[in-house]
Amino acid sequence: MAIQRIKVLDVPVDICEVQDIEEKILELEAQPGTKQIVFLSVWDLLKARRKGDYARCVQNADLILPISKSIIKGAKKLKQPIPVRYNPFNAIISILSVLESHYKSLYLLGGRKKTLMAAEKNVRTTFKDLQIVGRYVGFYPKSVENDIVQAIYKASPSLVLVSEGIKERDGWAYNRRNSFSSSIFLYQKDIIGIFGERITRISEKKFDKGLEIWDEIKHNPLKLALIFPYMKYRILLIWYRLFKKNDASEKKS
Repeated sequence: MAIQRIKVLDVPVDICEVQDIEEKILELEAQPGTKQIVFLSVWDLLKARRKGDYARCVQNADLILPISKSIIKGAKKLKQPIPVRYNPFNAIISILSVLESHYKSLYLLGGRKKTLMAAEKNVRTTFKDLQIVGRYVGFYPKSVENDIVQAIYKASPSLVLVSEGIKERDGWAYNRRNSFSSSIFLYQKDIIGIFGERITRISEKKFDKGLEIWDEIKHNPLKLALIFPYMKYRILLIWYRLFKKNDASEKKS
C-alpha cells in the first residue's frame, strides 16, 4: 500500500483509498509515539495556509483525509491526482471496526457527562470487542488537564477520539505530542454527541452533494459569512493554476 500525498494550495492532502484504511490504521497503531489523523475541510485548509500551531499540526499529521467536496474540486482544477473524500462519521465507524476486529482499545475525550456516558454505552454495545480504557468530559477546568494527559499516557489506547469541549481541537494532541506513549488521535467535533444520540448526523444524501454547510448555517446563521473565505479559496485556485506550480506529490507507505 502506498498513500499518495498531494498539496492543494500548499496544504498536504492524502489520497487514501477506502480499501487501504485498515492497513494504514494498523500500521499507525503499531508505531510508537503520538500519531494523528486529521479530517480536513476547505475551511481547515485555508486555516492551514497560515503560520501557527494548526498549520504545523496539519503539516505533521500522519494521515490527512479531505472531507469537503471543494477540496476534491480544487485538486481537479490544479490538475493534481484526485483524493478520496471521506464522510467523517463513516470513516470513524470504519476505523473503530478495524480496531475492534484486532481487539484494540479506545479512549473517549469530550462532550458533557450525560452525553459522554451515553456515547460510551452505545460504543460498547456496537463494538463489543473494542476495549474502552477511559473517558473524560470536555469543557474541563485547566487544573485537571495533567491528570487527563497522565491517564491517556498510562492507558496507552490504540485510538483517542477527541470531540466537543476540547478548545484546541486537532491541536490538543499535537501540542502535547511528547506526553503520550503510543496512541492515534482523531478529532471530530460532533462524534461523541452523535454516539450519545444528542446530535443528528448529516444525511448521506446531503453529504454526497456537498450540502452539509447548510445544516451548520441553519444552526448558526452567522456562518453565512463563510462565503467570503470560500470566494478567496476559488480565487486562490485560479491564481495557483495560472501562476504557481504545485509541489510534486509524494508517496507515503
